[in-house]
Amino acid sequence: MDPQQPTLPLWDDGGWDSSPVQPEPVAPGWAHAVGVFDLETTGIDVTTDRVVTAHVGLLGPGGAVLRAQGWLADPGIEIPDGATAVHGITTGHAREHGRPAADVVAEVVAALRELLDAGIPVVAYNAPYDFSLLKYEALRHGIAPILDPSPVIDPLVVDKTYDRYRKGKRTLEVVAAHYAVPLEGAHDAAADAIAAGRVAQALAGRFALPADANELHTQQIGWARAQAESLTEYFIKVGRLDPEDALDGSWPIR
Repeated sequence: MDPQQPTLPLWDDGGWDSSPVQPEPVAPGWAHAVGVFDLETTGIDVTTDRVVTAHVGLLGPGGAVLRAQGWLADPGIEIPDGATAVHGITTGHAREHGRPAADVVAEVVAALRELLDAGIPVVAYNAPYDFSLLKYEALRHGIAPILDPSPVIDPLVVDKTYDRYRKGKRTLEVVAAHYAVPLEGAHDAAADAIAAGRVAQALAGRFALPADANELHTQQIGWARAQAESLTEYFIKVGRLDPEDALDGSWPIR
């Protein structure tokens, strides 16, 4: 036995157990400062739907909010009732109080570039949705888009990888609750972004994630592809998907 390995006698029905105690993973350095990003939008089509609200921020150790920027945009189109039911923003409210979409998109892109250029990983839950929709919004308004965001951390991909067989949904609300991360006001861009960042920090504290954020980013590309392939196979098996309609596993942007 390694003399440096601590032991702790544990009592169970079989008597005393002096097996070595496994130390908790040491959170990697990147987990002490993470950017966070979330959009609330007019719908789920990343190529045609528009930004309604956005949040970009920075979390420090323990999930402390060090920086927070929020935006409300007038998307320039009607906000469907279904989208309003999710995030609470009506067309009238956005037109009266929102800023021009082009200005909002430009500022969101700039805020994200600042974090990424500084090497700070940006956490986005289901990253391909938010980064892809922002890309198409930027192109729509003649703004240079972020085409290859890195490093990005997607708690959805990481959680599915490290706790693959856990049953239940993997929505942000469910996953946040699983890791004891409070989420008040779900589907508010700020609340969702901050909760996702804290989930990423919780994952870093629970599992032995790569110490380098760029390495983690690279690994997530493969994990996301494998997860999409597995889900495609399942959907085909249960008759929910045609074989030619494979799910897109591109990550973190499509």
